[in-house]
Amino acid sequence: MASLSVKPGQRFTLPDWKNNSLLISADAEQQRFNSHHIRQEGRVLRNDTGNQAKWDEHNSRTHLKDRITTVDKWREALAKCLTDLDLEIDALSKVKEAAENAIQAKNLCLDVAIECLTFRESRRDIDVVRDPVEEELHKEVKVIEKTKKELQQRVDDAFRQLCLLKEARQQLSCDHRHKVEALELDQQCMSFNPTSGNISFKVNPTRIPDGTTALSEWELNSRCNKERAEAEMRASVDLRGAITLAIAQTNNELDAQRIATEFALRKRMRDMEAALSELRWQEKNTLEEIAEMEEEIRQLEEDIKKRTLDLKVAHTRLETRTYRPHIELCRDQAQFGLTDEVQQLEGIIRALQQKRTESQDALDALYRQLHRIQTDIGYKTNSLQLDNKCMDTRRKLVVPVEKFDPEVDAVSRTRNLPRESQLEL
Repeated sequence: MASLSVKPGQRFTLPDWKNNSLLISADAEQQRFNSHHIRQEGRVLRNDTGNQAKWDEHNSRTHLKDRITTVDKWREALAKCLTDLDLEIDALSKVKEAAENAIQAKNLCLDVAIECLTFRESRRDIDVVRDPVEEELHKEVKVIEKTKKELQQRVDDAFRQLCLLKEARQQLSCDHRHKVEALELDQQCMSFNPTSGNISFKVNPTRIPDGTTALSEWELNSRCNKERAEAEMRASVDLRGAITLAIAQTNNELDAQRIATEFALRKRMRDMEAALSELRWQEKNTLEEIAEMEEEIRQLEEDIKKRTLDLKVAHTRLETRTYRPHIELCRDQAQFGLTDEVQQLEGIIRALQQKRTESQDALDALYRQLHRIQTDIGYKTNSLQLDNKCMDTRRKLVVPVEKFDPEVDAVSRTRNLPRESQLEL
């Protein structure tokens, strides 16, 4: 008879079996409880971290917006300041150019004054006098040199101020360019989101880069650049006003001196014309007196010849009567009359000869005076021509150069001057 095979091993009791089932159930419930608790904690953590991340991102975006607004305001302020600075640089450059043109115009005035002085150096003899015209011309030269020096100083000041303006503009432009770059970067940061394709992990992104400045230092730097540019612009505006005033003052001063010089020159020309008129009147009268004196000398010489003939007749009569014979050779009334006649005629001839000598001396003096008058007329004619040339030259100061047609060119300035032979008798 076959026997029942028995599986070897440990045998548990029914209570053990029940206890094991209860233990498994209890462990399952505990594990489910633990899992539920962890799930709840995870949900809370997810909610908290999600909210925190959203708020942090919102705060970062808000801060970026505020920063963009601040930087953009400074960018606009710097851009406006740059525009004003460019306008001021352009205005100062134009004023500086106007001052340089004024200096160049003063060169023409100086050349004219020196040319007038050079013309008047050709005066001769007594006309080489230090008259009011020469004094005014020397004053004009001094005024022109002084105004040129003042304007040159203003030009130098404008050049230095332009350098300061350009230096301030360079700093302002660099600051403006940096702010534009910072705005572009911050706007790029604003555009980043979790779905952007160009986001990635970076090595040590929270590091502080070298050269990092504090916010107060950043704002102070921008404010200093802007305030410096504004200060230089204020200084430039004041300098432009001073240069404009200096140009006007120098022009007025030079115009006043030019008017004084031309007034003195015209007065001198009137005096010269009056003197020439007087000299020509004297020349005419002297020539008439010379003609009358020559006629008088001729009459004297004729009278001397007549009286000499009369004296010869008286001498001949007396000599002839000396040949009367003997007692007839007596001193009668005829003898006394002839003797008195000879004496009278000799006295008359001596008086006539003396008067002829005096008349000849007077005639020589008249000729010398005529020569002196004609020489002086030549001198004054020469001086008047020179003053006319000065007036013609000074037309350059009021007539545009392209329309100026001088009566005498620089090559033949002395072509109309009287020659030496014209001054001689």
